[in-house]
Amino acid sequence: PPQVPKPASSRPEPPSPVKTPPPSKPEPARPKAAAAANGTPLKAPMPGMIVSYEKKVGDSVKAGETVVVLEAMKMENALPAPVDGKILSIHYNVGDSVAKNDVLCIIG
Repeated sequence: PPQVPKPASSRPEPPSPVKTPPPSKPEPARPKAAAAANGTPLKAPMPGMIVSYEKKVGDSVKAGETVVVLEAMKMENALPAPVDGKILSIHYNVGDSVAKNDVLCIIG
């Protein structure tokens, strides 16, 4: 004779307890955001890789001077300082990949 499946139990199973994850710690404030309030950010106009910095922290720059060289789509792009000032901070290292609008450095 063919085998008949056993009927399901008439008692419903209790739901498994739901575990809530512990509350996550808030991320510490990033110095990049704090520095932006004290100067003018130089943002990446496109995603790419940092090839070199022509200036270092503490160097004076004039608007239009090359600060960073960014490689994007196999081309090197010289990124100019948007304002006169001094390099207050640099946020990425040579060889780092950056996304569009990442703040590369702060000029104040």
